[in-house]
Amino acid sequence: MEPKVYINGKLYPKEEAKVSVFDHGLLYGDGVFEGIRCYNGAVFKFSEHIDRLYDSAEAIDLEIGLTKDELKDAVLDTLKANNLNESYIRLVVTRGVGKLGLDPFNCDASQLIIITDTIQLYSKELYEKGLDTIIVHTIRNHPEALNPTVKSMNYLNNIMAKIECIKAGAAEGIMLNKDGYVAECTGDNIFIVKDNELFTPPVSAGILIGITRNVVIELAKEAGITVKEEQMIPDDLFNADECFLTGTAAEIIPVARIDGRKIATGNPGEITLSLLKKYQELTSAHSSV
Repeated sequence: MEPKVYINGKLYPKEEAKVSVFDHGLLYGDGVFEGIRCYNGAVFKFSEHIDRLYDSAEAIDLEIGLTKDELKDAVLDTLKANNLNESYIRLVVTRGVGKLGLDPFNCDASQLIIITDTIQLYSKELYEKGLDTIIVHTIRNHPEALNPTVKSMNYLNNIMAKIECIKAGAAEGIMLNKDGYVAECTGDNIFIVKDNELFTPPVSAGILIGITRNVVIELAKEAGITVKEEQMIPDDLFNADECFLTGTAAEIIPVARIDGRKIATGNPGEITLSLLKKYQELTSAHSSV
């Protein structure tokens, strides 16, 4: 069955799902998006993702055009049309078709796109052995220039960092902020373990507040693990006992090396593995929206 894509209330075969070249999402990256996972036929952390999408849209003065419940129904209808029980969902809201020029108020109406598909970001081997990562030269966007809590279509900052990774033969890149503190990776949040405590950069470091990041923090606290959101420098990463990344697509994946330096455990450490197990148990048991 050919995949179907939702665009503004209608489902189109993948090959017929098209947008106008005058859409400001294409012309200027003017829009917001969310990546969501569906496990066992139910959308994981559905409300949290929808809330973040609407918060992002509000931050850039973008009207989505549907209520949150209507958008949820549209997502579920798209999943049903594609007969998917396990999938990755991409919600995209663009400013819509308008005139050439930056003025967003020249656009007629926002455009809503829902894509549902399967995804495998990393191989099983990498989950067992860990990623090779580097600290990239591209710094994270200044938070006072572009609010990092807005999940916008302006991803060039991350893409430039990803290009560095690819050219260096690394799987992922760790980005620092303007002050030299660890922010996040090109597509994931970052955690380290030191002396059986869990550390992750705070919001003030200029990070996107990841839904998976929040779940991991909750799971760690439930397990009695101390979690600290603190500023970190590269040396903190190099001296960590364990390191792992979190994201909707990646879930939880261990890091084996940073800039060629082996993390103390080398392979996934005890706390990383315990949190990964708890996360998998949570998603496996997930059966309601």
